[in-house]
Formats: sequence, structure tokens, C-alpha cells
Amino acid sequence: MKTAVYLIPVTLGDTPYENVIPNYNISIIKDIKVFVVENIKSAKRFLAKIEGSHVDDAVFYELSEHTQANEILNYLDCIQNGVSVGVISEAGCPAIADPGADLVALAQKKNIPVVPLVGPSSILLALMASGFNGQSFTFNGYLPVKPNERANKIKTLESKCYKDNQTQLFIETPYRNNQMFETIVSSCKPDTRLCIAAGITTDNEFIKTKTISQWKKEGIPEIKKVPVIFALYHN
Repeated sequence: MKTAVYLIPVTLGDTPYENVIPNYNISIIKDIKVFVVENIKSAKRFLAKIEGSHVDDAVFYELSEHTQANEILNYLDCIQNGVSVGVISEAGCPAIADPGADLVALAQKKNIPVVPLVGPSSILLALMASGFNGQSFTFNGYLPVKPNERANKIKTLESKCYKDNQTQLFIETPYRNNQMFETIVSSCKPDTRLCIAAGITTDNEFIKTKTISQWKKEGIPEIKKVPVIFALYHN
């Protein structure tokens, strides 16, 4: 195992780690003693499930959008002493819609090796299951919170679907999923297709693609407080 920054994917929801995390990742995790994480409590909970991860002996640094660049740089000091760093997100892959990207950017600038490990990505899994264009797509992260701005952004993304034949993916804070759904069905054309991918890899996984007119007839699924990937397309 070379000294590097290892990007460690974690489970989405309460999915058993054995279902989605490769054995190679487990061997890496067991050898890492310094972790930079989005949330220390949830990171420890994930690591505690893995036999031999030695959570009590590990050092944890928390990284959020408020962490200063000089602090992040300090998190990488141990690399000079031959000690690897593991980066863990709240769910799924680190550095994707995640503050871990700031640490990776600094590591690249310092010419520190960065090793991404295989694991569950809700963005790619949703795209795979949507039936949409997987050759040209954009992940837009979070859309505006204000209703009018959100509606305008959705219309802009929809126009890209038609103009560029490009899939548009985005996310929302789980407790606002219902509002997002209502804005989408009230803003988009009847023939535009919407995929809702909720609770991916969990026992309650829900992935459906329908036209906007079909969604209007069917109504909103049970997605409140559940992590969701929304995707728009037209073909």
C-alpha cells in the first residue's frame, strides 16, 4: 500500500457494506489511521462495522465547507511522514458534491498521490437505471432554494435536454424533495421525462422513469426525507 490520499466510498443509507464495498477497500481501510471526514460520528459508525478497522486508535479531522484552506493543508502533514490519509463523505463517494474535493485539490497541487477507490455513487447508479443518455450528462448539484429561482433553473436544465440531447441530474436536501417534485412537474413540458432515484441500494430503493404528464397523474412517490437523485431528459 503506497502512501497517498485514499478516497473511500461508504454505503448509501443502511445498506450492508458487504453488498457495495469491495474487499480491496476493506484492506485499505484497516491500514489507515488518519481520516478526513465530513462527519466524524457517521464516519466512525461506518468504520466500526468493518472488522479490524481500529476506530479507537484512528485520528479524525472534520472537513466542511467552512474549513479554511490552511487547516485542510495541515490534514496532509502526515503524508510527509509516510502516513496515508483516508477521505470519507457522509454517503457515497467522497469529493463528489462533497467538501472532500477541497482536500483533493490541495493534494494535487502538492503532488501528493490521490487514489480513488471503487464504491457506490448515487449519481452514476441513478444514471445507469434511468434509461437516459449516459454519454452526455451533467450533474448540477443543488438547485436554488427559492421557488421562483428553482423553477427557472429547472426550465433552463430542461431546455438543455432538448437542445443538447443531454441528461440533467441534480439533488435536493431530503426534507425538500416534495417541493422539488412539485416544482418539476409544474415547470416542465408534458413529454419531458423525469427519473426519480430514491434510497439507492437500500431495501426501500425506488427508481422510476416517467413523463411529466404521467407523474402528474400518478402523484408524488414516498420520497420525503429520503436521499434522491432527480434526472431530466427527452428522447
